[in-house]
Amino acid sequence: MNADPNAQTIHPLAGARALKMNGAGNEIVVLDLRGKKARPTAADARAIGAAPGLFFDQLMVLSDSARPGVAARMKIFNIDGSLSAACGNGTRCVGWALMRNAAARTLQLESDAGLLTVARESEWRFTVDMGAPRLEWAAIPLAGAGDDTTQVALAPPVAGAPARFCAVNMGNPHAVFFVDDARAIDLATVGPLVEGHPMFPERVNVSFAEMRARDDIRLRVWERGAGATRACGTAACATLVAAVRTGRGERRARVSLPGGDLDILWREADGRVLMTGPVEFEAETALDPAIFARAPA
Repeated sequence: MNADPNAQTIHPLAGARALKMNGAGNEIVVLDLRGKKARPTAADARAIGAAPGLFFDQLMVLSDSARPGVAARMKIFNIDGSLSAACGNGTRCVGWALMRNAAARTLQLESDAGLLTVARESEWRFTVDMGAPRLEWAAIPLAGAGDDTTQVALAPPVAGAPARFCAVNMGNPHAVFFVDDARAIDLATVGPLVEGHPMFPERVNVSFAEMRARDDIRLRVWERGAGATRACGTAACATLVAAVRTGRGERRARVSLPGGDLDILWREADGRVLMTGPVEFEAETALDPAIFARAPA
């Protein structure tokens, strides 16, 4: 018997459970595909983000890890379908999702940035060990040849951005600009120009940091692949590292973003960065097959 040519194939992600959350205002969707073979494409990620109630800055896709004792492997999509190796706020949300009905207080997650440990401080507050920053020119990465990444000249310059930035890689590349007033920056104009600047072969997350005190930083971020976001955990970590490296700040500080505050510690003993902050649960749903039927080819 011939197959019905009018029969529609059900998308492999249809019916998968998705959690809509936020971490300090950073819009997150957690998609748990452990035990399943389905894996989203960039087009799938964009389709999910366009669905009512499922807009995200980052989509945290969980699958089974081959490493013993590791709770899950994470693949992270930005809203434009591009990939990110790290997302601190999203990792805290994943920690909540996996520990909400468990007695465990800590777990490990596998990511493209390495193994990350998540600790539950309270029901809605988690700490992520984000690992050690990478500070070398080629590790950011930056185009061309150079050595000092603490005071890099932005060449050619971008109108509205300071002339120099501090470069840090926290699993993804960051350019941190220190300014007198972060709120005065035209983020929507300057952010994309710096993100796509030729100095950054993999594009870059763009941060404008205002030192209110040596342990108190106001931060606004243009995220690579997501645009202006209410919070960015890796940017908060990168900014604290940049503040220490340029002599502006202490190894522990409050970093205030439009969506909330994060507590960042760059531990001197082993060079690892710890990020502590809140998570919020908004909704849980099954992915409607129509999400993917509406998606552009």
